[in-house]
Amino acid sequence: MSTKVIPPEAIPDQGGYTVSIEGKDYLVMNDAMFTFYRRSMGEFSDFFLALRDEKKILGCRCTSCGIVRVPPFALRCPECNFAPTEMIEVEDTGTMIATPPITYFANSLFQKQVPFGRGRILLKGADTALSINCYTTRGILVPGLIQRGTEMKVVFQDERIGEITDIFCVPAAELTAEQIAKKGLLSSELDWERAVEPQLPESTAENRAGFEKNLYLLESLVAEMNECARARADIAGWSRVILVKSAGGNFIMEIAGEQLKIKPEFAAEPDFIIVCPDLEVLLDGLGYRGSLTQAIMKRDLWISKNSEFTTIFKLERMARSLARSKKE
Repeated sequence: MSTKVIPPEAIPDQGGYTVSIEGKDYLVMNDAMFTFYRRSMGEFSDFFLALRDEKKILGCRCTSCGIVRVPPFALRCPECNFAPTEMIEVEDTGTMIATPPITYFANSLFQKQVPFGRGRILLKGADTALSINCYTTRGILVPGLIQRGTEMKVVFQDERIGEITDIFCVPAAELTAEQIAKKGLLSSELDWERAVEPQLPESTAENRAGFEKNLYLLESLVAEMNECARARADIAGWSRVILVKSAGGNFIMEIAGEQLKIKPEFAAEPDFIIVCPDLEVLLDGLGYRGSLTQAIMKRDLWISKNSEFTTIFKLERMARSLARSKKE
C-alpha cells in the first residue's frame, strides 16, 4: 500500500466543533484547500538520487579554490567568479557546529518524527554544514545530550524516497566502531533498545506509602478521564501497554478501546517503560497541574523509546481535555 503525501491522521473529520470564548459560543468548521503539486529537484537531483539509490552524501567542490559545499547549494562558486564545481562524495561522520534545538510538539505532518533535534553537522571532507535531524538510541532526546562539538554519524532510512529526511544523525558515542566505519549505515542496523534506565532510589516504607497514596489518586483521575468523551477521543485508535516504575512500586498503564486503565505490575513485553522516581510528577502531568514534556526535559521522568513520545503527547492531550471539560 502506497503512502500518501498527507497521512490520514492529518486529515480532520467532516463537520466542526464549538468553542466558548468569554461566554459566547462560536462554531469552528473543518475545511480544506487542495494545493497538491509536483516539483523538480532540478540541478540538485544528483544529491537526492545519491541519498535514495546509493546511500551516499554528495557535495560540490569548486574546481578553482577547492571549497566543498554540502549540500551542493551553489553549483558555480561565488568566491571564484562563478567557476564550475564538480560532485564528490564526502564522509558520513562529522561534528555538530551548534547545539541543536529540540522539537517536542509538532503538527500532524511531523508528529511521527518528534522529538527530534534540528542541527547542522560539518561532515569530514566538507567546508559547509548540513542541516539534519538528530536522534538518540538511548531513550528520549533531552537537552544537553547533543551539543556543539558532539561527534555524529549519519544514518540512512531503510526506505528512502529522495528527500533530506532520508537521513538523520545520532551521536557516534552510541555506536560501535564497526557501525561508525560502515558506509550507508541503515536505521534498522541500530540498536534502538539500548536505552539505559535511570537508577531508582532505594525502596523505603516512606516512599512505598507515598506510592500507594498517589496510585489511588491516579486511579481516581483515570476514572474521570474515561468518563470524559473529549479525553477518550484523544486516544481513539491508540493501543499501548506501558510499564511504570517508581521508587515505591511499579504498575501498568494500558491504552486500549478509548480507555486508559491502571493495572497491577505484569506485562511480559510492554511497549515501553516510564521511569518516574516520584509518582507525583506523573500525577501532576496527567492532572494538568504540570507538564509531562517538561518533566522529561528536566529528567524527572524518563521513557525508554524516543518514538513513543507520541503516546506522551496523547496523555497530555487527555489531561488538557479533561481540564477543559470541567471548565465548561
